[in-house]
Amino acid sequence: MRSQDIPLPERMRPKSLSDYIGQKHLTEKGAIFETAIRTGILPSLILWGPPGVGKTTLARLISQEMDRSFFTLSAINSGVKEVREIIAKAEKRGMFDQGNPILFIDEIHRFSKSQQDSLLGAVENGTIVLIGATTENPSFEVIPALLSRCQVYTLEHFSQNELEEIIQQALTKDVELQKLNIHIKEKNALFRYSGGDARRLLNLLEIAISRESGAEIVLDDEKFKVVAQNQASRYDKGGEMHYDIISAFIKSIRGSDPNAAVYWLARMIEGGEDPKFIARRLIILASEDIGNANPTALVMANNCFQAIERIGMPEGRIILSQCAVYLASSSKSNASYMAIKEAQSEVARSGDLEVPLALRNAPTKLMKELGYGDEYQYSHDGEGNFIEQEFLPKEIEGQKFYEPGKNAREEQMRQFLKVRWKNKYGY
Repeated sequence: MRSQDIPLPERMRPKSLSDYIGQKHLTEKGAIFETAIRTGILPSLILWGPPGVGKTTLARLISQEMDRSFFTLSAINSGVKEVREIIAKAEKRGMFDQGNPILFIDEIHRFSKSQQDSLLGAVENGTIVLIGATTENPSFEVIPALLSRCQVYTLEHFSQNELEEIIQQALTKDVELQKLNIHIKEKNALFRYSGGDARRLLNLLEIAISRESGAEIVLDDEKFKVVAQNQASRYDKGGEMHYDIISAFIKSIRGSDPNAAVYWLARMIEGGEDPKFIARRLIILASEDIGNANPTALVMANNCFQAIERIGMPEGRIILSQCAVYLASSSKSNASYMAIKEAQSEVARSGDLEVPLALRNAPTKLMKELGYGDEYQYSHDGEGNFIEQEFLPKEIEGQKFYEPGKNAREEQMRQFLKVRWKNKYGY
């Protein structure tokens, strides 16, 4: 095949780990993959990250540099039969190879339970080293038995500096682009429309270049914008639209617009999105964006998820619609979300502060002699089931993390706390 017939992202696929850009937390000296290659010890693992960040490339490079046999399956068009055939080949190949063969499964989250079950024995006894790639949270999409046998590593979107490096590498090293006089005046639109996806970045760059002619090819934001808009594709569960539309859906509910929420929901349903993925996001939103402004929202969202599991599609779309409309039409508060965010920031700042003696557990005689729990007062012994005492470490006494939202329910909570704590926390 002529090089010009091969897409630019494929032409630019790294040939060695040293050529790989990004994911330094996995590839730099001392990190998991560099160590695996150096020591020859590789556990089964799951690579979790958005599209276009190099999951497949990493798997191939690891296999290549460790000199391991490499088998690959796509969860879209492979079943238990194909899995067993690969395992049988791996068993035969393993007798002659220095290391266990690697089986790479793209989009492993689309494997059914029975398909994932068929991998367990081979992963357990080391017949294969499994490398699974997924864009979805493996805690939800990979069965516990298989997940417990794998290490999970998260891949991140490329930073702007890394995308810049990828562009320069393409312009200076690609056999086709080297032949052209290319001048890129502006890249902001290219970065924005690529969304941290290197594959999309290179595709947009190649298409923009192909539209130009002349001795010098000059590209700017307007030209990249035209290309990106012309390339807008239908909903893709594994692609950029997947993230854009779920983002629009969540923001519509957060913005109390049930009409927009139902529209984006319909886009996902018509695109074949996993209804459980949508339902999980509704559970998160019910707590993050509504919280105690309407505690029933979390109950509603959780019931929605359970109903989807029992009913399935297409009827499940009605349940999703009911829940989305309810959440969009509910009062909003992010107070609980901000409270845990502030508390985590404090933990990061102050470290592991000592638990006050009064609050410590005293299961042994020695602990009781040391005064563990001595000054604790049982709240239910007080009037209104309350006794004022200190529950925070001494260094941060009186610090407030939870600020009730300005809505009817949380105003009631504010008054409740104000009566009990008076001015201590400024309620």
